[in-house]
Amino acid sequence: MNPGLRAVDRAALAAHAVPLEEVIARAELLARFDRSYLVPAGVFEEFAARLTDPRRRDGGFRALSIGGRRRFAYHSVYFDTGGLRTFHDHRQGRRLRFRVRERLYVDSGERQFEIKLKGRRGETVKHRRRLQDAERALDGGRSAFLATVLREAYGIEAPTGLTPSLVTDYQRVTFVADGQRVTCDAGLVVREAAAAGGRAVVADSGLVLVETKTRGQLTEADRMLHWLGVRAADFTKYAAGFAALRPGLGVNRWARVVSAVFPGAPVSARPSGRPPASGRPPASGRPPVSLRPPASRRSPWGT
Repeated sequence: MNPGLRAVDRAALAAHAVPLEEVIARAELLARFDRSYLVPAGVFEEFAARLTDPRRRDGGFRALSIGGRRRFAYHSVYFDTGGLRTFHDHRQGRRLRFRVRERLYVDSGERQFEIKLKGRRGETVKHRRRLQDAERALDGGRSAFLATVLREAYGIEAPTGLTPSLVTDYQRVTFVADGQRVTCDAGLVVREAAAAGGRAVVADSGLVLVETKTRGQLTEADRMLHWLGVRAADFTKYAAGFAALRPGLGVNRWARVVSAVFPGAPVSARPSGRPPASGRPPASGRPPVSLRPPASRRSPWGT
């Protein structure tokens, strides 16, 4: 087992459990603010131990558990136009941007058709419909659903010619508190859809990809990660995955994060100077920045 998977397993098993029904009631968060972090496995274990400590005043975050299982496999297929409209809209930071995907929860077999939008304040707004066994993501009602969502939210028409563009597979552990979720992903593999050539990149096995999700701004989980020396990264699996798979796109904006997450992937350019967000050294071989707080620093989350 790679270090990232081992770290999320240990953290999930050490935490108190919370059932799915309670997660939906306490923190479904279909409209929320997201922040992404690239966390080395060792730092993640310290973060998760503090986050889930039951001696905390709030009782600590709890780990999602379904049927006794706490780590779950996710398989997502993203859809885009031939010219990669949704990718480039995100790259250019357009306000009216969206992503379209089919998500399979591998362990249960549940499938969801999902549309992710950006709200006026920069929040993520998710719309979704459950898919039945024989349904295809963009057949019939789902195409109409997409058209309705984009028209009502943005006043635009749905693009034509959407086809599978990118596939992601990873393992996830989720921690929950009232109004907050922290998702922790490891074992990420990204590949182009078969029709586009099927090339693949594999994420660094020593990283855990952490996302904080809340209705508000900075959460205690965000502040905890900052205290541990980890800052938010401009990272989405779709954007960084495509930037890694197609260096010819020339996406300098994501060069540092691509080299940190997908060390085996070529990039079109690498900014000089500071090391990538994961704390790993740049190509020059300069030593990494420590992600541990000074020994003299006292934790504000002491019990």
